[in-house]
Amino acid sequence: MEMSEAITQRTLALAAEHQHLRASFGKRDGWMVPLSYGDPSAEYRAVRSGPAGLIDLSMRSRLLVSGSEAVQFLNGLISNDMKMLALDHWMPAVFPNVQGRLVAAVRVIHRTDGFLIDTEAVTHDATRKNVERFTLAGDFKVVDLSDQTVLISLQGVAAGDILRRALNLDALAEQFAGMESRWREGRITIIRASHTAEDGFDLFVETENAAALWRALIEAGAHPVGAEASEILRLEAGIARYGVDMDETHVVPETNLDDAVSYTKGCYLGQEIIARIKYRGHPAKKLTGLTFADRPRLERGAIIKTEDGKEIGRITSATISPQLECSIALGYVKYDYLGSGTKVIVSAEGSDAIATVSDLPFIRGSWYRTEGAAN
Repeated sequence: MEMSEAITQRTLALAAEHQHLRASFGKRDGWMVPLSYGDPSAEYRAVRSGPAGLIDLSMRSRLLVSGSEAVQFLNGLISNDMKMLALDHWMPAVFPNVQGRLVAAVRVIHRTDGFLIDTEAVTHDATRKNVERFTLAGDFKVVDLSDQTVLISLQGVAAGDILRRALNLDALAEQFAGMESRWREGRITIIRASHTAEDGFDLFVETENAAALWRALIEAGAHPVGAEASEILRLEAGIARYGVDMDETHVVPETNLDDAVSYTKGCYLGQEIIARIKYRGHPAKKLTGLTFADRPRLERGAIIKTEDGKEIGRITSATISPQLECSIALGYVKYDYLGSGTKVIVSAEGSDAIATVSDLPFIRGSWYRTEGAAN
């Protein structure tokens, strides 16, 4: 059974808004989500070419951790350094198990009322269990905000301009930073973050105000984007998805989540094994990109081989990139063959296709051109 099948199917808080826009729906990670609003190609272009795309990410999980001992407890559970996370900033992190294997990939946002932990729907339960077991051990509180809030993401080169117009903001946060704003007497947490390799902002808003915010962003120039286009954008950005590209069978150093790990902080669950892999050797395999000369249809699990036929890995997800005009894929490749430019063979559509190992992301969009800027 896939991890997504273990989750009860749910409906998004903004479902009526998506229906009004004539979205088609499908299942993803236990949720009914908008697949497209009639033209996935146009939705893709809204993000890549502008002005910007609007994505409902409310299926993701949101937990608020607070208390005087929150930093201490979280620092013993996650891979990144909580002590270095300043107020109104966010960082990527992972929850490993004692064997250094990946339990969940998360984002931790430092707010005035505590630390907001954002993760994928399939890792909601595991993340919640990891943090809740310490609530009786000290001043450490956990509140699940997943039903009380909605997550809307604005992605594209003009995302900042649209956000300013919609919320009447004077300034925007820098990358990996955040800010608080007011909307209809409610609170919005805004972080500058990308899911597409384009500049972007994630907005966490109370559920009762979410529909008005969604409409305001559309009126300001954003184009709704469904899961079909979002999946292509995710892959072009080289972002792994839990339950598809990574799971608890992978040790953290294999997953290409290097930015989520601090090697200078103190001990945390799984730290010894993760550090040993870095300092005494290397992972046996690692998630990387593969670029194809043409457009073969690739299946998840397709075998990756050397040119002389030796099996060295498997595909985890793939798509055809509209901008690159070729097939691209994520997959695990044995360490000795990870060099960018290495030629490999992948089984596709009953025949073999030539691929090149590629650095991630496949596309370096406006997120990389505005890096560190507070526009």
